[in-house]
Amino acid sequence: MLSLILLHFAGACCAPLLVRWLGTRAFLVLALIPATALGWAAWQWEGVAAGEAPVERWPWMPALGVELDLRCDALALLMVAVVGGVGALVLVYCAGYFSRPAFSLGQFAGVLTAFAGAMLGLVVADDLIVLYVMWELTTVFSFLLIGHVPERRPNRLAALQALIVTVAGGLAMLVGFVILGEAAGTYRISGILASPPPAHGSVAVALVLILAGALSKSAVWPFSFWLPGAMAAPTPVSAYLHAAAMVKAGVYLVARLAPAYAGAPPWQTTVLALGGATMVAAGWRALREKDLKRLLAYGTVSQLGFLTVLTGTGTRDAALAGAAMLLAHALFKAPLFLVVGIIDHATGTRQADRLSGLARSMPAVCAVAVTAGASMVALPPMLGFAAKEAAFDALLHTGAGTPGPPVPALVTAAVTAGSALTTAYTLRFLYSAFTTKPGGDGLHAPTPMRARTGLLLTVPAALCALAGAALGPGVTVIAPLLERYARTFPASGEGAPYRLALWHGAGPALLLSAVAWAAGVALFLAARPASGLGRRLAVPEGRRVFARALWTLERTALEVTGSVQRGSLPVYLGTVLAVLIVAQSAAVITDPPWRHTGPLRWYDSFPQLGVAVVVCMVAALCVTARQRMTAVVLAGVTGYGTAVLYVLHGAPDLALTQFAVETVSLVVFVLVLRRLPARFPDERRSSVLRRVTRLVTGLAAGAFAAAMTYVAGAARVAKPAGPGLTTVTSAEGLKNVVSTTLVDLRSWDTLGESAVLGVAAVGVTSLVFLRRRTGSPVTAWPAAPETLPAPATAAPGPAAHAGRGPETRGGQRAGHVWPVRAERGGGTGAAARRRAGAVPRRTWLTGSGTLDPERRSVIFEVLARLVFHPIVVFSLYLLFCAENLPGGGFSAGLVAGLALAVRYLAGGRYELDAAAPVDAGFLLGLGLMTMTGTGLAGLLLRGSVLQSATYHGELPVIGRFHAASPVLFDAGIYLLVLGVVLDVLRSLGSEIDRRVERALREEQRGAGPGGAPRGTGGEARG
Repeated sequence: MLSLILLHFAGACCAPLLVRWLGTRAFLVLALIPATALGWAAWQWEGVAAGEAPVERWPWMPALGVELDLRCDALALLMVAVVGGVGALVLVYCAGYFSRPAFSLGQFAGVLTAFAGAMLGLVVADDLIVLYVMWELTTVFSFLLIGHVPERRPNRLAALQALIVTVAGGLAMLVGFVILGEAAGTYRISGILASPPPAHGSVAVALVLILAGALSKSAVWPFSFWLPGAMAAPTPVSAYLHAAAMVKAGVYLVARLAPAYAGAPPWQTTVLALGGATMVAAGWRALREKDLKRLLAYGTVSQLGFLTVLTGTGTRDAALAGAAMLLAHALFKAPLFLVVGIIDHATGTRQADRLSGLARSMPAVCAVAVTAGASMVALPPMLGFAAKEAAFDALLHTGAGTPGPPVPALVTAAVTAGSALTTAYTLRFLYSAFTTKPGGDGLHAPTPMRARTGLLLTVPAALCALAGAALGPGVTVIAPLLERYARTFPASGEGAPYRLALWHGAGPALLLSAVAWAAGVALFLAARPASGLGRRLAVPEGRRVFARALWTLERTALEVTGSVQRGSLPVYLGTVLAVLIVAQSAAVITDPPWRHTGPLRWYDSFPQLGVAVVVCMVAALCVTARQRMTAVVLAGVTGYGTAVLYVLHGAPDLALTQFAVETVSLVVFVLVLRRLPARFPDERRSSVLRRVTRLVTGLAAGAFAAAMTYVAGAARVAKPAGPGLTTVTSAEGLKNVVSTTLVDLRSWDTLGESAVLGVAAVGVTSLVFLRRRTGSPVTAWPAAPETLPAPATAAPGPAAHAGRGPETRGGQRAGHVWPVRAERGGGTGAAARRRAGAVPRRTWLTGSGTLDPERRSVIFEVLARLVFHPIVVFSLYLLFCAENLPGGGFSAGLVAGLALAVRYLAGGRYELDAAAPVDAGFLLGLGLMTMTGTGLAGLLLRGSVLQSATYHGELPVIGRFHAASPVLFDAGIYLLVLGVVLDVLRSLGSEIDRRVERALREEQRGAGPGGAPRGTGGEARG
């Protein structure tokens, strides 16, 4: 099962490349992946129907009791067959639906395949947390699929609406999962069903929260409005997600927990009332739709309400009918959506009033639609008929005195009315799509065909519809599997259990079906009066209410933000510090931590005391500094002083990291200060109250931080972890306790902190970049012929007229241009140009020629060239020696980032691109992928996530060696930190340089020959 899930995600990663190679035929290759899941379900079918349940358990966090539990019982196997079978057919349909690669088709194929994998993981999950993770993955993937064409506003709004509703329900469901898991003492679903905690108190609250998530996912009222809006997605998405797969997730969750909690009062009332109301209301709304796709969408909502009633009733016969209807619904609703896509593809419209005569021009498509429609109406001999008969029989024989919970007669009446509405809107769909409409002057002309419908479009829909037709007479073939699930419920009534069969003879169930058919035909024939009555009885649509509520929320947020966000950094910082001091002081006063503190120890040695005194003096000088650069340098000295204290205390790892962090911070401060005034504002111009407030806030924050630092270290209530870590580390033959702890013993913490670091770096630097960062940064170099802008005072040479004009992309005035390849020691052509005098001799730094002479330092350039490679080699040394010597991925990445900072400071942004011709985002992603891959490798090879392993070998020259997985994990940290530093240099350095150059270029364009601004009367143009 895990292999099938990973296969889907691997296929999703390969999808863009397959689409690039094969075009739309890549969908045929990707269809093999869900087809494999269908084949696995067929292979397991007989054993699961006999009572077997394949189980896979992978330790995830053994210490916390969290495992990756997968289990495939009868209900899960049924959903696997639906997800795999319909998914394979939809992917084949995509190969014909998308005539050419368009709108990021590779991304679309990958997300659709990944959704199938997430849905597969959802239905086989046997752990509440794993189920929630897969649940949210389907939400995210559906958001991406609905809004796949972001240029279209309806797609964006529909995707946002679906995301907000389903995520809100999912969060409520997560709270319910936690409450239920804690009450049961286990998060394993099979364990909860085997011994469910009583449904009262907190468990009752948990059930309501879980139902909120399930009903929002399955678009049951009051969450119905998001599903019709999601019809803005491409038709294959609607056929798969919104007919066969994702919307069934909520129904599946209800069916999964119903054996234990269907009799609970909050469960029974919620499921029966909302399910019945949804079936009737959505079916009535479908009669008013002219868009065929939205008509089917409201029909889907109606059927989902019906499925919710059946799966949540809690009796054996109702569960059997619900499982059969779940399969039948996928086999008739998916082909109907596909038929709408075929019609839209062939005619260019899906509006009922613009379609006519398609039964003659598209007879095969019409036959498919009629077959699927007959199953939806529940006509014999379709599978829909067998399922509907079972449903009516279960509802009629479930009442007071039966082992299961009673079903009110009102629910049976609602299901009958909903079935009549299903008949009516099915007839409306078939009539609107395929018949020739009568008009005032005769007959409408048949709708012209704009495109041909090939086999790739017709065959998937036909196979789905034919499966529904074949399984009607052959329902006994699938009956053992469905009955295996139904046996987890109490029997309905005193007679023999209901058996799935196509014909049970005349009886009350058949009578209700006949009443539903007759009422549905009457509603269809009275279409116009019913439509007018529907408009008079219409209530505000849910999507309008949602849009209005969202607009009100955004406006309120804007007003609140405008009242508190005034653009004053001192106010923001003072607010943060005030809240910190007040909140933490209240906690300290409530539970004084100093009760556990030992005697105060000021220092361990006199050198520490001396360094501390120097640091305090420098901090005082920093407060009194008036120059910003002076303050930054003094603040850096305090940081270096702290690093010296680490050295004196015997912590070389911390000292090395502190030195590297402080140096990088100084570089960042210098880059930021270029855009700020040289001096701080004159405090003497501020009011006395403001100065006093700042003084009190600063002193209070400093004193509080110092006190809390001391208390946190001295108020220990447990034994120190250091001796234990030292013992564990030495047992493995390692000496560096800090590095081993970070990448092995506490690797989960490090992985989480690294992810936060990467996200924070991307978020902060994205505020600086106003344009999209795509491609390699090397594209910032001048275009072909590959040239660099020369300094403004360069003497003109033979190449003066070979450039692109008096200005280059770098924004400098160019007297001549220098070919990049020549600078890098190009071949024979470069040598010939150099002999001709067109190209200068090789320089120490390639990009230094783009700087003005006053910004260059020959000594700095020479030193930068000399120390760059040794610093990089030193960073690698720190990375690989971390087992037994000070170092590690974090400090090594910072040191490598310092090497890039030296190159940038010496040669400018072009030199930074030459030193690191790679996108920073690539390094960030590669680092996170390396760490994550190391963790998953531990799961696959050692049975636990991030479980370390060591390989011992021998090489001819090197001799014996060992390779440990924590070193690979550390390499991921190295790449991540290097990407963070490079992103900061590019955003705060290169990007700001580019903007300054652009401003200078615009200023030069606005100036006349004499330097005065152009324009009438010497005035500059706006």
